[in-house]
Amino acid sequence: MTHQPSSDRHRMLRLTGAMLGLSVVLGACTETTGGIATPAAHVPDDYRLRHPIAIQEANRSIVLLIGHARGGLSAAQRADVVGLAQTWMSDGTGAIVADVPVDTPNARAAESAFREARAVLQAGGVPADGIKVRHYTPDDPRALATVRFSYPRMTAVTGPCGTWPEDLGPSVKDRSYFENKSYHNFGCAYQRNMAAMVANPSDLLQPRPETPAYTVRRTEGFEKYRKGTTTATDYPEADKAKLSDTGK
Repeated sequence: MTHQPSSDRHRMLRLTGAMLGLSVVLGACTETTGGIATPAAHVPDDYRLRHPIAIQEANRSIVLLIGHARGGLSAAQRADVVGLAQTWMSDGTGAIVADVPVDTPNARAAESAFREARAVLQAGGVPADGIKVRHYTPDDPRALATVRFSYPRMTAVTGPCGTWPEDLGPSVKDRSYFENKSYHNFGCAYQRNMAAMVANPSDLLQPRPETPAYTVRRTEGFEKYRKGTTTATDYPEADKAKLSDTGK
């Protein structure tokens, strides 16, 4: 029986330890999903890339609460319908759909309110074929059946916010904490508010064309400049708006 020299045993132990260490390092670089090793997902550092603002078509709607014995629109409801007609003329991308209830205690009053609202919409510029009627029966008989007007338009959206895929504190698994990088949810609220406040979603994609110059005002300024007089605008009522004469 022969004995293996101690130097060979030490060399074998070092080789085995090196192989184990290499396997641990390689295993830390990948995550296993369904038995297939895939590289870790890359998260953009720029919040505008993590939470991009998307342009899509969404519905804008108003709801009219109609009692069983009213049979018409209130002043506030009429103002809502007028506002709907104005916004549809500017940014509507489809027909206005009216959901009117049937077989409910307020069905007759809702039908009367719809006819009045349709007349208001047509007076505001909406064509007759741009208003569609869709009757429905509420699922819950205890709930008040409403009259809803809705139409599609372009809108800017982003999100959802409030996603926290990793811990914000120090972590052995996530080394971005030590690299001073922004967390995943950073900037999402800003992008969401920006998308909600923009009046025309197309402004996020391209600038608007310039409007024609006000030639009357420009000609007046050029004439003053040619004569050598001041081109500043003079407001005679400016002194009347002062609250105090201190400093004169």
